[in-house]
Formats: sequence, C-alpha cells, structure tokens
Amino acid sequence: MEWLSRFLNTVLFRLSDTSVTPLSVLLLLLTFFGSVVAGRLTRRAVSSLLMRPGVKGQEGTAYAVARIAQYVVLAAGVLVGLENVGVSFKSLAAFSAVLMVGIGFGLQNIAQNFISGLILLVERPVQKGDFIHVGDTVGTVEEIAMRATRVVTREGIAIIVPNSELIASRVMNRSAPTHTARVHVRVGVAYGSETRHVREVLLEVAARDHRVLTEPSPHVFFKDFGESAMVFELAVWIDAPQLEFIITSDLRFAIDAAFRRHAIGIAFPQRDLHLKTGFQQLQSSPPKVLQGGKDD
Repeated sequence: MEWLSRFLNTVLFRLSDTSVTPLSVLLLLLTFFGSVVAGRLTRRAVSSLLMRPGVKGQEGTAYAVARIAQYVVLAAGVLVGLENVGVSFKSLAAFSAVLMVGIGFGLQNIAQNFISGLILLVERPVQKGDFIHVGDTVGTVEEIAMRATRVVTREGIAIIVPNSELIASRVMNRSAPTHTARVHVRVGVAYGSETRHVREVLLEVAARDHRVLTEPSPHVFFKDFGESAMVFELAVWIDAPQLEFIITSDLRFAIDAAFRRHAIGIAFPQRDLHLKTGFQQLQSSPPKVLQGGKDD
C-alpha cells in the first residue's frame, strides 16, 4: 500500500503555498458531493419542520426557506472544499472579479436567472403550488430551481420558465392573496321568459354544486338585451382556480338540464324575413335575355 500512499501524497502543483495532491483533490470532490447530499437533506428537514398539517398556504413558505437553507449548506461546503486545496477567500475574491468579467460577456443570462431565483425565494411573489399566468403559460408552480421554474399546465405538461421572466414579465398569480377566484357563466334566455324565475333557477344550480363557495355568495347579473336573447351571467366563487374549465362546464350542463325542467328557453340567433308584393311580380315576369351580335 506504500505505492498508493505515495501516489495520493504526490504534489501535483502548489496553490497559495498549499500543495495540491491527488488526496486533496479527492477530498475536494467528496466535500462537493457531501455538500450536495447535505443540502438536499437540509431542504427536506427544514421543509418537514415548517410544514404544519392542515394549515393551508404553508407549502410555499416552507419550500422557499428550505431552498435557501439548501443553497447556504451547498455554498458552505464548496468554500470548505476549496479552502482545503489552498483556494483561500482572498483567491476567491480575485476569482470573483474574473468571474464578473465572464458574466458580462457570456454568463449574464445564467447569473440573471440565478439572482431572479433568489428574489423569488426571498420575496415570494410566486410560490410552489401557486396557479399562475405568465405569457402564454398557465399552470401550477411545481419547483423553483436555481435557473428556472417548472410549471405544470392543466394538460399535465411541464413547462420550464426562466426565473428572470417571472421577475421582469407581468405575472397573474391566481393563488394570491387567496386561493379563491370568481368565474362567470353566460347564458342567453328567450324573450318572454320570467326574469325573476331565471334568476332563481340559476342560483339553485349554483347552490347544488358543492365546489361553489357559499361565501362570497353566487350572484346573477342581467347583462344585456341582446338581438335574439336576454343575456344573463352567473358569477360564482371557487377555491380551485385550476379547475375553472371543469366547474364552468359542469355548471353549463346543470343549467341546460334545469332550464329544460322549468320550461325556460335558451335562445338562439333568429332572423325575420319580410317579402314585399313586388317580389311576386318580379318572379312572374320572364327574365330578359341579352343577345349579342355575331362576329364577322
């Protein structure tokens, strides 16, 4: 085993008066690996510690604090590993100046997304579990990583959104300040229908759906006198914005069935055609035929 000891203690080069050997490089790699594992374990421990069963809205806070703790442990492990091979804090300061030049030329997007990720975790305008609209992307935030955020759409498709886009762009967070959202269902009722009865039937449909909140209470708006129908709108509150399409679709099914039971007609576009007496004379007279001359 002497050859192994000699090999591990062979001086490869010197860095800041510190001899760098295969053993020190191996310890550096083990430190990096250990810091990654320790960071993940720290994130899980902090998340489990902060998560309170039955308390709604704690998931985003626990996730943010756990992520920051993971980054702190990872950074500490990297600094300790570099210190063991002779890279002191003074050397890191000089290296950071060189790194800033590199960032200015080619790493600015990566640095911007990383800093934006830290801002998201600290300020928490968007948290894990939030239902958001950013650009053309609509879905639930599943993970806020160092470079990008993973959003899962209603179709179950994962979309990677750069963190800088969540900071610089206009984001609609439908989970903040509360998880409740108001949705609307429009229906056109035939003229001649009793408007108060229509209102009662729509409120009855809303009351029968257990996903519709009773507080704030549902409301029926008489929106307009349309060309072919009286336009009503049923506005209800729900606590699951991601299920908006499903709930509004079920409400439309229920409204159609309720209107059939109560003999309320759902209007459709109609046109009245008035024929004048001159049209009969035009129809009875033979058409004139234009005859052209023959070519010589």
